[in-house]
Amino acid sequence: MEAKRLAIPEVVLLTPRVFGDERGFFYESFNARAFEAAVGVQAKFVQDNHSRSAKGVLRGLHYQLPPHAQGKLVRVVQGEVFDVAVDVRRSSPTFGQWVGAVLSAQNRRQLWIPPGFAHGFLTLSEVAEFLYKTSDFYAPECERCIAWNDADIGITWPFEGDPVLSGKDQEGVPLAKAEVFA
Repeated sequence: MEAKRLAIPEVVLLTPRVFGDERGFFYESFNARAFEAAVGVQAKFVQDNHSRSAKGVLRGLHYQLPPHAQGKLVRVVQGEVFDVAVDVRRSSPTFGQWVGAVLSAQNRRQLWIPPGFAHGFLTLSEVAEFLYKTSDFYAPECERCIAWNDADIGITWPFEGDPVLSGKDQEGVPLAKAEVFA
């Protein structure tokens, strides 16, 4: 597995070794030892989630506060998305900064987003199936949402027009007003 630390070094882009021939392909989508060696974090994932989204759907920017802060290991098994992580740790030198990467079924990349980061993605293909592991269970009382278009964060989403948002995502707050990590 190849690991590339992004501009915010706690966020890691992972590319698996793929073995393929005329029959198809094989790769390990998760291996705890390889993940720990690549990311430097001992993995304890407790929940797997699977979503399907149409083109132009934007989900996020979501995160959970302690005591149920979540790390996420995300990937796409059909289609393509632009995936984003935003540092919401007030004491961090990269607070309010974002990193993004294209994840697709074709490139098979995964993104490790540790606790303390908001997460979102935009579907670029006609449809995308998105899988992710979380390091803590979903706790609605701890969930928060930052506005996807907060000018202070300045995410450069690769689309024109307005994305398709859920009601919850339409009510995301600016980072300046959000409850964040210390």
